[in-house]
Amino acid sequence: MNSEYGVSRPEFFTIVVKWQSFKGCHFVFYIYTMAEDLQIASGSKAEMYETLLPQIKALIEGEPDLVANLGNIAAALKEQFGWLWVGFYLVKKEELVLGPFQGPVACTRIKKGRGVCGSSWQQAKTLIVPDVAKFPGHIACSSLSVSEIVVPIICNNEVIGVLDVDSEKENWFDETDQQYLEEIVSWIEYG
Repeated sequence: MNSEYGVSRPEFFTIVVKWQSFKGCHFVFYIYTMAEDLQIASGSKAEMYETLLPQIKALIEGEPDLVANLGNIAAALKEQFGWLWVGFYLVKKEELVLGPFQGPVACTRIKKGRGVCGSSWQQAKTLIVPDVAKFPGHIACSSLSVSEIVVPIICNNEVIGVLDVDSEKENWFDETDQQYLEEIVSWIEYG
């Protein structure tokens, strides 16, 4: 005899419980499947992050591949917030090199201390820029970018990359974004 039923939390994943009877023994199998789409939230910025964070955690938890995880994080953030550009730059030798991203084509390499990304790397801190035109040495990868937040990814007290987010709107990013984006990058496992 075979039976199957699903227990669903559609915002995150579906658990399918399957059992079989064979010669008087009962076997139970738990099969976890990810939702194909994110649950996109509305409400305050904090409410949107609160809905999104467990979904991102479910996407990356148990996945050892850095590129896969960075790609899913960028896609989830872009999908939820609709920002102009969301992506990662990874430290390779003495420069940041473009990693997984969502949005228009981007600068491929950035030197330490140059632009918002290079400055965040050099200072090892999150930078919120309300108007990129007023940021000394800003690198204009896209003329559509107006405001930006860059969050360093720190592993063993060393910056290994940055999360870069751009908006077409002035003064778009704030401490709420900083808090949640820093939490997300703290989950990134490197190496």
